[in-house]
Amino acid sequence: MKASATLLGAPTDPPVISSFEFWPGWFFYLPVILQWIALGIRHGDFSLPTAANPNIETGGLCGESKTSILDQVGIEQRGALASYFRLSTPDIGEAERGMSANALFYPTVVKPDIGCNGTGVRLVRDRAEMIAYLAEFPAKTALMVQRLAVPPGEAGIFYIRVPGEARGRITSLTLKYAPSIVGDGRSTIRALILADPRMGRVPDLYLPRLGERQHVVLKRGETFQPVFVGNHCKGSVFQNGHEHITPLLTQRIEAIADAMPEFYFGRFDVRYETLAALRRGEGFTIIEINGVGSEATHVWDARTSLWRAWADELAHFGTAFTIGAANRRRGFHSTGIVAMFRAWRRQSALMASYPINN
Repeated sequence: MKASATLLGAPTDPPVISSFEFWPGWFFYLPVILQWIALGIRHGDFSLPTAANPNIETGGLCGESKTSILDQVGIEQRGALASYFRLSTPDIGEAERGMSANALFYPTVVKPDIGCNGTGVRLVRDRAEMIAYLAEFPAKTALMVQRLAVPPGEAGIFYIRVPGEARGRITSLTLKYAPSIVGDGRSTIRALILADPRMGRVPDLYLPRLGERQHVVLKRGETFQPVFVGNHCKGSVFQNGHEHITPLLTQRIEAIADAMPEFYFGRFDVRYETLAALRRGEGFTIIEINGVGSEATHVWDARTSLWRAWADELAHFGTAFTIGAANRRRGFHSTGIVAMFRAWRRQSALMASYPINN
């Protein structure tokens, strides 16, 4: 277990929760909001970051389609993506026809085509689970069905290139892993979660999605992961992996970014085999590409200070304005504050209607 954890970058002992990790969002992001207002006034456009990725709706700030972003990856780099297709409505017949056409099999991953923070993402193991998930999903709403990426490690790689620069750079690399519990033959899953140093402090992230399973007693030595989604606000643990950024990895990510028309700012979420392979720019599969609405998730490492987290957030979102301004000079246009707000409202309403993730 220790060797595996080392290869994947996960600490052998889960870190405790940082002092600000689960603050109310409006409070943690207050400096970003104030900076956004100040830069919006300076540039005369509060929606200017939506011009940072001109070919993505709102630049990927909110309301964008996940599949439409992946569709932009050029044919020469599409092998890096976990195969997927867009399901226009939650229908089991359409889902399984799409799976057959795209050579996808159970278990597979299903997620909303519009959404964020892992909301509604679920691993479905068989046809019965797919039917149950689709029955919970809002009607006439698009989904994304994606091959389950089997590499064991997960990471978020943030890439930035200012228009006019010959090369971009990776500004953040976050290693993600799902916490786990080990059975003792006597305790229920609920009791083990409550006794965990981290999970026990935020049990509401785990217990509601487990339902009756939380009362199951695990066998001695049996391992159980109470969360599948690689998002810290859904219960996964994030670790700053900045030391694993290498020229080879940067070159590989840039090649993929260059295969997308006018992509300058965003995060590549990947599954990777080993850290050694990741550093070489090899052995990883892209599961999502996010735009302006994504963040440099290393700030959620429990070892990060509040001041460092705020400084890095401000630097990243400040750069989104810089890139948006550069693209405006090149003739591209921002979404506009009204359209940006409408996209945010639409996304918020959809996210409130999605099934719970696993």
